[in-house]
Amino acid sequence: MISTFPTVILFAAAIWSSYAFAGFYGVAMAASAMMATTAMQLAIDAFGPIADNAGGIAEMSEQDPIVRERTDILDTVGNTTAATGKGFAIASAALTSLALFAAYVTFTGIDGINIFKAPVLAMLFIGGMVPVVFSALAMNAVGKAAMEMVYEVRRQFKEIPGIMEGTGKPEYDKCVKISTEASLKEMMLPGLLTIGFPLVITFVPMLFGMDNLMIAEMLGGYMAGVTVSGVLWAIFQNNAGGAWDNAKKSFEAGVMINGEMTHKGSAAHEAAITGDTVGDPFKDTSGPSMNILIKLTCLIGLVIAPILGGHDADSNHADMNTVEVTETVANNTTTEMKVLVKNKNGEKNATVITTTEVNGKKEVKVETLEGSEVDLLVANRH
Repeated sequence: MISTFPTVILFAAAIWSSYAFAGFYGVAMAASAMMATTAMQLAIDAFGPIADNAGGIAEMSEQDPIVRERTDILDTVGNTTAATGKGFAIASAALTSLALFAAYVTFTGIDGINIFKAPVLAMLFIGGMVPVVFSALAMNAVGKAAMEMVYEVRRQFKEIPGIMEGTGKPEYDKCVKISTEASLKEMMLPGLLTIGFPLVITFVPMLFGMDNLMIAEMLGGYMAGVTVSGVLWAIFQNNAGGAWDNAKKSFEAGVMINGEMTHKGSAAHEAAITGDTVGDPFKDTSGPSMNILIKLTCLIGLVIAPILGGHDADSNHADMNTVEVTETVANNTTTEMKVLVKNKNGEKNATVITTTEVNGKKEVKVETLEGSEVDLLVANRH
């Protein structure tokens, strides 16, 4: 949990500093620079599974114990490098989230995401909850598939004689089928959760006649909640999972506890096995999936954004009826009035911006008019 502190501080500093140097272009450049290390990250990610499989092959082929000890050391390094590589992926998601939010705000036409509004704050909390539930569903899926695999292996030991002696051949394809089917079926619910929540947040309030701009802010709050919570959960799960996996391997090699050397089969080792059982889906399933959850949520929001805003180039010209500028100069006083009239869904509204400059000092007054007041204002201005 503490490992989230330096990582998030670094993310925040990178976002802020890159924006200070070159705005959204700077943030995009920072994200691109992180992704430029993709080749190295792929090599790092591949190291762990290769070392792990090498250890399994060494054990099944009854190699000398020293071979397994060496592969365990390599696998420990692989777990650490894999967690580091996954950290790069979530860092890129954190950096690109600002650019995605900028695009979302532009498409919807909102000024920002104001959490002072109750519906927006409610959606922020819901967004923060989604990565937690998503992680739970992913780990439950791993648990169900693992138990099915255990039952299948037990069945084969009972029904196929000579497996342990090497005279009988196990049905490997049955275990592969369980794994592949579970990886598809069990992830349907988390997938629906990811896609369904933004759609529900958008279209259900529409049915009750809620304003599109308010819905856009609500969806933006949801996206912000998913992003912040998802980044924290990804860091925690990647690092915790790698640590628990390495803890088990440390006990297999021997660990000194209170002056006594503990080895495989001890109570401490049994506890470490439990930690590793949770740690594997942490670092290999739910942790890396946070990156996909964040990016997919933001992309769905961008797809929905034009529906909420409807602010393309043509609609802007169609909605904008008139812009008037009036200047009068008298007694060192300059008054400038801008009137922006919009007609949306048959309803007119106007924003009147009056700037008064007296002896070089400016005062700005903004008024909003609706309905008949707009018609009267336009008539008087013309």
